[in-house]
Amino acid sequence: MLTVVDLFSGVGGFSRGFMDEKYEIKLGIEIDEKLAYIYKKNFPSTNIIVDDIRNIHSLDILRHIGSPPDIVIGGPPCEAYTRANPNRKKDPIERLYNDPLGSLVLDFIRIVGDLKPKVFIMENVPGILEGELKDFLLKEFKRVGYQKIFFNILFAEDYCTPSHRRRVFISNIAIKPKKCREIITVWNALKDLPPPDSIHNIPNHFPVTISPKKLKRIRKLRWGDGLIRYRGSNKIYTNLVKLHPYKIAPTIMGSSRFIHPFEDRLLTVREQARLMGFPDNHIFYGGIDIQFNGIGEAVPVTLSRAIAKAIRQIFI
Repeated sequence: MLTVVDLFSGVGGFSRGFMDEKYEIKLGIEIDEKLAYIYKKNFPSTNIIVDDIRNIHSLDILRHIGSPPDIVIGGPPCEAYTRANPNRKKDPIERLYNDPLGSLVLDFIRIVGDLKPKVFIMENVPGILEGELKDFLLKEFKRVGYQKIFFNILFAEDYCTPSHRRRVFISNIAIKPKKCREIITVWNALKDLPPPDSIHNIPNHFPVTISPKKLKRIRKLRWGDGLIRYRGSNKIYTNLVKLHPYKIAPTIMGSSRFIHPFEDRLLTVREQARLMGFPDNHIFYGGIDIQFNGIGEAVPVTLSRAIAKAIRQIFI
């Protein structure tokens, strides 16, 4: 069985896709104790280190798993690179070397260089390739022994995910997953769920509180309209969007909250998780914001599963 280490495990979206495809998830690393708790509950047989990756030596990883893994995956924080962040550094190179979160990419590279897996896959926003960043990333990977690097741009909606997501998967192999035959819409994903309440045995499917003032404004929204607008580094973004039932959802970020297409209410955690491809047996714990944020920051499970299938072909 092929073994996997997830360096930024979060709530387990990236790991889940590989586990579903029968890989053995040997270890997760997560700095946030609440997210690590969610991860451990969903991967009870997987070791997890709860610490800042900057404090972790590759020998610490080997002490937990015994031998180097076949595959290293991970999605370092994207705040330093995303255009949705109005405060990101203007100089792309500073984002990599001088931003505390942006420089975590270098820790991913450091550990990959030490463990020398057969395959590594690092997920991030396409903004990580702006300016001369691509050249610097190539240089850093070359420095730790990987001469050929692929910048695989994938759209989650091409792989059965009911929401839009454009991400780059930086790897030492070309990743070309098989695409879905049809687009999965919001309503395809949500229509079999009953109204949210406590009488149904569906985890994380409970009403989410919203103020009467916002509720009054929500009733006036049309499909695709957002209640809140804010400026990113390059354009205006919207939040509290009323979803169009017969289209895919917009990109789901950690701060994203959505309005149900046919009901004047926020989506439940379970509904939002479905839009990111999480199966209903992947359960979320803790405060409501922790759950929503963890989902929005994950790699969609449906996309991860497609990647895992594509990689397996290399080893057959």
